[in-house]
Amino acid sequence: MAKVTMNVNGKSRSAEAEGRTLLVDWLREGLRLTGTHVGCDTSQCGACVVHVNGDPVKACSVLAQELDGAEVTTIEGMANADGSLGTVQQAFQDYHGLQCGFCTPGMVMAASALLKENPQPSEAEVRHYLEGNICRCTGYHNIVKAVMAASGQQVEPVAAE
Repeated sequence: MAKVTMNVNGKSRSAEAEGRTLLVDWLREGLRLTGTHVGCDTSQCGACVVHVNGDPVKACSVLAQELDGAEVTTIEGMANADGSLGTVQQAFQDYHGLQCGFCTPGMVMAASALLKENPQPSEAEVRHYLEGNICRCTGYHNIVKAVMAASGQQVEPVAAE
């Protein structure tokens, strides 16, 4: 076991980690930040995406000890300073970009990374960028609308059901 310290969501945080402890487990079990989900344990689904030093990373694919000293942002760090939903989170709510919510943290983190890299992506670019994230509920249509809306582009409203 070794003490691992990272700047997580703007605060210095420390917890013990074995050499084989994955970042996702360190966040969830060591820091009790349970918004980052474990979906597949094989780096396929994207439910565990977080930002490490500003880049999207599947937290099930990297060891916590390797990131000692890193800057990490989780879904808990995506809210505004006043606690209200961040832009991408609000768009997911407004455009019904979630159903069961299991994939949502990873989708929001991936979408935020895309918008940082490409502030006005096309629909095709959004779909391509999110290929590493699996949603088993929505069919992606409203997720794509939410990302487009978060980018400030005009999006057709979602019809009330």
